[in-house]
Amino acid sequence: MLIFNMKEIGNNLYSARKRRGFTQAYVGESANISDRTYADIERGNTDMRISTLLKICSALHVEPNDILTRDDKTEELTESEIMDLLSTCNLDRKKTALRLLQVYISAVKGD
Repeated sequence: MLIFNMKEIGNNLYSARKRRGFTQAYVGESANISDRTYADIERGNTDMRISTLLKICSALHVEPNDILTRDDKTEELTESEIMDLLSTCNLDRKKTALRLLQVYISAVKGD
């Protein structure tokens, strides 16, 4: 399914960037845009031209389809996506997330 929401597109860009270990500055420079502009795109705060998207995809070594579509069959997070999300959290938030996960797993298992 095609994605029209800029925040979701930005999240896809963020995930692709983190998987590759790139900084926003690196992607911006590689795509010939400022790191500030790239950061705004990644946050979903600005629209972009198709030509800009193509440059960003090239910098991230991904296909536009990977950024602009989603598989509605599943909304599962992969382990690496979970780790990407956690990597953006400070220590207190990571501890809270771990506690929540432990409670959830206990509830599902019926402990």
